[in-house]
Amino acid sequence: MPSVVGLLEQRELAARRRVDGLREEADRIQAELAAAELEWQEWAVARRRVDAVLAPGSGVDPEVASDPLDADAPALGDAVKARSQVPVWREGLAWSVLSVDYQRIVRVLADRSRRHQGPLTCQEMAALFGMDVVPARVEGLRSKAKRLVARGWLAEPGSGRFTLAKGVAGPGGES
Repeated sequence: MPSVVGLLEQRELAARRRVDGLREEADRIQAELAAAELEWQEWAVARRRVDAVLAPGSGVDPEVASDPLDADAPALGDAVKARSQVPVWREGLAWSVLSVDYQRIVRVLADRSRRHQGPLTCQEMAALFGMDVVPARVEGLRSKAKRLVARGWLAEPGSGRFTLAKGVAGPGGES
């Protein structure tokens, strides 16, 4: 006859596997959504450009209007700023290319690495950042951390545990 603790552990493991599977699916859907949003923005810009060119009496010099961000800066600019771009890490790439939110994640993990401490979970990061440790905040951090892992800035040695990737240097150049 199985023990109560054993049964609880089985249920917990099954629930954790389901959560991990749903997280992977959410990451996939988020990446697909980002690509679809980009395509949508490109089509919207193209349509506005054609409308401007075909407008009667537009008389706009094509050289002046060739920058796609000039006339449509509020519409396209807001969409781009809402989604922070994370470049793929390479040797010598400075932290300053990351947005403040991403820099904060990398900085706290670099500090832990420098002190020879282990990886952090997103719940622990949220608490360190003074955030409410609620699912919405934790999942936002998890999404950012996963994006940093995908781009080579962080490593995920265990499920949901993040650390600085090998070779990524701290702000002063130390790794």
